[in-house]
Amino acid sequence: MTSVWTQTAELPRFPALEGDLKTEVLIIGGGAAGLLCAYFLEQEGVDYALVEADRICGGITKNTTAKVTAQHGLIYEKLIQEFGLPKASLYLQANQEALKRYRSLCQTIGCEFQEKDAYVYSRRDRQKLRREAAALGKLGFPARFTETVPLPFPVAGAVQFPRQGQFHPLLFFGGIARGRNIYEHTKVQELAPGRAKTTGGIITAEKIIVATHFPILNKHGGYFLKLYQSRSYVLALENAPELDGMYVDEDQKGLSFRNENGLLLLGGGGHRTGKKGGGWQELEAFARRHWPAAKEAARWAAQDCMTLDGVPYIGEYSQGTRGLYVVTGFNKWGMTSAMVGATLLTDLVLQRKNPYAPVFAPSRSILRPQLAANLLESTIGLLTPTVPRCPHMGCALHYNPAEHSWDCPCHGSRFGENGQLLDNPATDDKQM
Repeated sequence: MTSVWTQTAELPRFPALEGDLKTEVLIIGGGAAGLLCAYFLEQEGVDYALVEADRICGGITKNTTAKVTAQHGLIYEKLIQEFGLPKASLYLQANQEALKRYRSLCQTIGCEFQEKDAYVYSRRDRQKLRREAAALGKLGFPARFTETVPLPFPVAGAVQFPRQGQFHPLLFFGGIARGRNIYEHTKVQELAPGRAKTTGGIITAEKIIVATHFPILNKHGGYFLKLYQSRSYVLALENAPELDGMYVDEDQKGLSFRNENGLLLLGGGGHRTGKKGGGWQELEAFARRHWPAAKEAARWAAQDCMTLDGVPYIGEYSQGTRGLYVVTGFNKWGMTSAMVGATLLTDLVLQRKNPYAPVFAPSRSILRPQLAANLLESTIGLLTPTVPRCPHMGCALHYNPAEHSWDCPCHGSRFGENGQLLDNPATDDKQM
């Protein structure tokens, strides 16, 4: 159960930390965002160190579908309504700049970058698509509504983003990581102001960036309320069509499509972590129905942190934690969001003004409908009288028969059948 990326890339290896360390900036987490932070800080001549509990790109980064796009579903009409035209415009600009940075970096890193148009389609709601296209028109972006897309089922139409991108993520991030000051198999056990206790020694740092997918420090920021996690599934299919583009349903429970070296990556079956969903079974049924000659070449699953308002949290961890920063909540759009996060945090570390900081500030209002849903799930999880329980905050775990894991519906921690930690925010294995 490994992705096509892990089957076709060899990542560089780094030593574990042995002894205490002093540095200007400590980066915790060796996924896309953490590695990009390390890259940009080194370009600026900043003294830094990155620690990863396991291997770099060993979490969500190896399981992405690697669409590099500013099209994050049908989000721009919503952003204009909730935040106003100026902030919606800044969100679009930040992600378009992220795409531009990838395009530039990929010229020197062999990672199979391809320019592709991106599409968000709807099975039934044409008016929703037209409103999104109109919203993008107000933002000056050349998106367009189209009635036809090469998918094997009827659609009401799609919103098309021109000249977006796709690539091989592990070839790219492996290139970004080479030569950086990285320590693998170095787990942070305790975090305090300017200090991190790890399995290899004590690290003191003037500034700390938490890039651990789901933030690991519960005492500040309220991320256990502001985030939930969602799982999604991918089948890589042989003998399936070449679609020449990247496609995603506007419904979060819909399907996504992109091609990769003769394979079709079919994604979907999503659900809140710890809840029931379609999973690979839904994708298998779809493939049998539409492409009976297709054969499975690989399958894998991903997990995404979802924010209350659909915008990532990037900036100061909380208003009371000076020198501590966070990058999280990519809402299934990790490639551009990681790049936005790394460039923004580099500016904050260097005390440079960044025009996008107010858009992504983690301290913005949490009064959103999703907050009530998160509180309800946490309450149910805490009151459910079952074992085993999650060591993160004590919620009841649910067994996931498709992946043979124990999953937490409150905050998304996952554990193997033997109790081994698979996904955070929990930081320890669970005694089963």
